[in-house]
Amino acid sequence: MSSALSMSSAVSKSSVSVVIPCYRYGRFLPDCVRSVLDEQPGLDVRVLIIDDASPDDSAAVARRLAAEDPRIEVRVHDANRGHIATYNEGLLDWAKGDYTVLLSADDRLVPGALLRAAALLDAHPEVGFCYGRPLHFRHGGPLPPARTRSSGSRVYPGRWWLERRFREGTGCITSPEVVVRTSLQRAVGGYDPALPHAGDIEMWMRLAAHADVGYVRGADQAYYRVHGANMSRTDFGGQLDDLRQRRAAYDAVLDRCAERLPGAGGLALLAHTRLARYALRRAYRAYDRGRTAEVPVDELVAFARDCLPLTGAVERLPEYRALRLRRRIGPRAMPYLQPLLLSPVRDRAREWLWWQSWKRRGL
Repeated sequence: MSSALSMSSAVSKSSVSVVIPCYRYGRFLPDCVRSVLDEQPGLDVRVLIIDDASPDDSAAVARRLAAEDPRIEVRVHDANRGHIATYNEGLLDWAKGDYTVLLSADDRLVPGALLRAAALLDAHPEVGFCYGRPLHFRHGGPLPPARTRSSGSRVYPGRWWLERRFREGTGCITSPEVVVRTSLQRAVGGYDPALPHAGDIEMWMRLAAHADVGYVRGADQAYYRVHGANMSRTDFGGQLDDLRQRRAAYDAVLDRCAERLPGAGGLALLAHTRLARYALRRAYRAYDRGRTAEVPVDELVAFARDCLPLTGAVERLPEYRALRLRRRIGPRAMPYLQPLLLSPVRDRAREWLWWQSWKRRGL
């Protein structure tokens, strides 16, 4: 009993800085802030809302919330600076707590999420950041029931976790479920302005190159809102941009953290191979769906070749063989014959989740 009380006391002393960037999301702010300040007991929590020159009433809503609660600060930009600059302003210039959270104004935390994350980080000083399972919910509908009782935690060696990201070629994090050790965030720096659509996965990998990674088991940690504003980029050219941004993110990590990542060439090959396969998959699926007039098939193949420039490397991939067969059949007949063909597609669910979150970041 005494050890449990001691742990509770230690956790209660932890402080968390929550940065809430906001652009045109004033209508979501009250619920977002409520989930941070009213549903996270046992912690010293402070909130900074940064309105990036929203044309709606976001600034007024933020100021009203701050007037009602001294734990809230507000900054309002005179001109729009973009999401990366806004993130970095809060994370690097303002955050002073033991731990830091970057939470979009249209998302929210699950009750007790910060306490569960703080307990993990308090118990494992070698962990640089932790995350858990996010719940996706559709705007306008009810919140899905959340699990709030953790079944424990897991700590992954940072290098192992990072290598898995390279091997899979996708992120496994949506974003609002992450809690970062503030000292590490300051040590590695902010988000990269050159990666507006893949800066998050680059950040998680950069953090993992410097520290271990924690995972909250059993409980849900955040709600990710799915609505029209974060599903607006559905063009297939955007999907090609997604792949380019992903490759740039992996290459940036290898460049910035080379001294911490022996065997960087092998990691690069893992990521480039996976991204080439994703590109070819999107190319051959265009034939399956009768969308070769919309999907930039030739550009996707060119991207795959650029990822794997060695002669014959692309041709040995199963996705390329699938594409070659579909080209022989032709775009008109292929949608009718597709059910008869075996597909080499794997990891569809993981890539779909990445694509949904990338469309959100593409705003």
